[in-house]
Amino acid sequence: MRHTVVERELELRLVLAPEYSIPVAARLTYRTADPYAVHVCFHIDSAHPVHWAFARELLVEGVFRPCGHGDVRVWPARSEGRAVVLMGLSSPDGEALLEAPAAQVSAWLERTLRACPPGSEGDQLGLDEGLSGLLAQ
Repeated sequence: MRHTVVERELELRLVLAPEYSIPVAARLTYRTADPYAVHVCFHIDSAHPVHWAFARELLVEGVFRPCGHGDVRVWPARSEGRAVVLMGLSSPDGEALLEAPAAQVSAWLERTLRACPPGSEGDQLGLDEGLSGLLAQ
């Protein structure tokens, strides 16, 4: 089975205070080999990049309405008159609030949805072929 990778590099803003944020280089990655997840790599040009993975469905929904509980929360907002997607990330090492341009995230998500439409994720895993191979032995 041939798998597809959909990537997008963009600049996010790490929100440090209501009126203060700093740019953070990031890469969004979606792999049909891991069809339920999106991967975000922050500080992509540094010696110690930070990787996060969470449900693609969470990001798709978060573009339109607040969603998520616990470690990852996503919601739409406006910042300086433009549409953004906020991602609240929490781990034992700390918390971060990141702001992403909604248009760029939405365009990337559309590409992931074309590569693997909702409801077809299970087909990408090759479970039927694997099971057939086991039963044929």
